[in-house]
Amino acid sequence: MPIIGRHAGNKVKKYLITGLLIWIPLVMTIWVLDLIVTTMDSTLLLLPERLQPKTLLGFNVPGLGVVLTLIVLLLTGVLAANMIGQRMVAIGEGWLARIPVVKSIYNSVKQVSDTLLSSSGQAFRKAVLVRFPHSDVWTVAFLTGVAGGEVASRLGGGMISVYVPTTPNPTSGYFILVSRADVIELEMSVDEALKYVISMGVAAPLQQRQARALERAHDTSPG
Repeated sequence: MPIIGRHAGNKVKKYLITGLLIWIPLVMTIWVLDLIVTTMDSTLLLLPERLQPKTLLGFNVPGLGVVLTLIVLLLTGVLAANMIGQRMVAIGEGWLARIPVVKSIYNSVKQVSDTLLSSSGQAFRKAVLVRFPHSDVWTVAFLTGVAGGEVASRLGGGMISVYVPTTPNPTSGYFILVSRADVIELEMSVDEALKYVISMGVAAPLQQRQARALERAHDTSPG
């Protein structure tokens, strides 16, 4: 009887873990999407009260703020793509440059966003291996750029900057400067490297590729 009881207990434990593995990613995905939609829906408060959905329709429309945000971003991009829009942006940045605290915050955020989102930049477009936190240990990192300015003059040429993410939360990490000769570039994509870091090494890139290949083969198979 005790053996049967332990066997049943192990099966119940296995089923509970399987259920958690299914529900946790699903619930977290729904939570993140709800947070994004709710945050973007708050942009509707910028509209005049007479133009808000609750006034026009008598009820709120979830997700309408997302559509409004995308439209504003699209129109801003179209406007900034011509000379008149660029001139307006320059004037606006000139005004911000006259406000001491706002100037520092805006310039810092703009520099980071320009670096990360620039199509010509190399930030977070290459996964690498670096020795961290000491010379006998290797970890996955992401190339963010090449050392320049005073840093390059002090350390010499051939230095690159990389971001070492923490596990399982890659949004925090360490910025370090290393010699290019001490870095091993990886063939895996940034997405594969992120999954590898978040899973603490469980989801190996080769396994990810094999899983995708099996999915493609299953999708293309007849019947």
